[in-house]
Amino acid sequence: MTDAPTALPEGLFADDAGCPRCTWCQATPLYRHYHDTEWGFPVADDRRLFEKLCLEGFQSGLSWLTILNKREGFRAAFDHFDAEKVADYGEADIERLVQDAAIVRHRGKIVSTIHNAHRVLELRREFGSLAHYAWRYEPAAADRPARLTREAARALSTSPASVAMSKDLKKRGWTFVGPTTVYAFMQAMGLVNDHLEGCHSRARALQARAEFVVP
Repeated sequence: MTDAPTALPEGLFADDAGCPRCTWCQATPLYRHYHDTEWGFPVADDRRLFEKLCLEGFQSGLSWLTILNKREGFRAAFDHFDAEKVADYGEADIERLVQDAAIVRHRGKIVSTIHNAHRVLELRREFGSLAHYAWRYEPAAADRPARLTREAARALSTSPASVAMSKDLKKRGWTFVGPTTVYAFMQAMGLVNDHLEGCHSRARALQARAEFVVP
């Protein structure tokens, strides 16, 4: 007689090998790879930070999986989110991008990306890097749930830190950077670790953060 499999906590699923992960990444292998290797792991690279802020803006009204499936198309279309290059885009580039089926062809979000590239350059002049600016908003450990269960995670679409960062970015002229967008950015770039308790990536993300040097 074999023992019945142990039920996983709500919000987790197990793959064929029995590895527990957050349920939101269940749909495709690409989604699971993103969950396992990127989401929640700390990032100090300005291009990746700028890319994520832009793509979170493009995601508005869509699923992240839709954006993830088009991410390579976005990278090719926007010079791999090199802020200096994107800031030089003009009307011809906007028209090129509006016609590019490899990305989400939303004129307002395309214009916002170019506009925000200029804001990145301004932040770099003031703070040295976008990374140094962004990591100033990492929440203190005391402001985070002691145990991240599914119930706790459901309440985390924004946070005081994401509200503060959103407010400051908007004051500096950024667009498509509401508190929910900024919180998703914080989750993805490792400023917070929202892998659920029991997810195999949670401890790995915590270890990566422990070894990470804040810019």
